[in-house]
Amino acid sequence: MRRFWEPSATSRKFYETFGDELANEFVEWFNTVDATYRADLRDLNELNSARLDAKLAELKSDLVRWMFAFWVTAALALGGLYFRR
Repeated sequence: MRRFWEPSATSRKFYETFGDELANEFVEWFNTVDATYRADLRDLNELNSARLDAKLAELKSDLVRWMFAFWVTAALALGGLYFRR
């Protein structure tokens, strides 16, 4: 199986083409940009996680309220049927 892209060959060619100093500067810049985007993405994920947690808590309280209403209504109906005699 032939690989289309070999990192070591590409890296070597990159350093040969631009020289060590400029290539290292590019690598540092890309690493800085990568770190910035990773931090931004982490912050965005934390924000979305907090929003999701709040929404789930709201849905849970709605579900508990509806379950309570259902069971109270069912118990009253069954009690009415039982005591009707």
